[in-house]
Amino acid sequence: VFTQIDVDKFTIHPAIMGTLQVFKLTPGKNAGEVEIEEMNDTLEHILAKALGIDAVKLIPCGGGDPIAAAREQWNDGSNTLAVAPGKICVYQRNNVTNDVLYKEGMELLVVPSAELSRGRGGPRCMSMPFWREDL
Repeated sequence: VFTQIDVDKFTIHPAIMGTLQVFKLTPGKNAGEVEIEEMNDTLEHILAKALGIDAVKLIPCGGGDPIAAAREQWNDGSNTLAVAPGKICVYQRNNVTNDVLYKEGMELLVVPSAELSRGRGGPRCMSMPFWREDL
């Protein structure tokens, strides 16, 4: 329901805005151990802290309109694929969200999606590998 699209920008479905309970998992001091840190904060603050930057910008699917957000999230409006900072693949049918992203300065690679989006899973889901090699 949210995707990083630039160094400090994310698409987001408005339903997850507000205070969240998040658990940060990191390797423990000994092999096989896991350190768990509970964070209760807004997504903006959690993301900024994780990225080591002052602030992030959340761009809502549907441009802040609750009806457009619900309709366009059904068509994966906030499930985009960043191919470079500020350059993202989006589904064509999400007109409101795409217009907002364009006005935010994003370069959009628009994918025709009349039937494609019916299968559920947006550009990011369909291209996210389970395992990545270190480059």
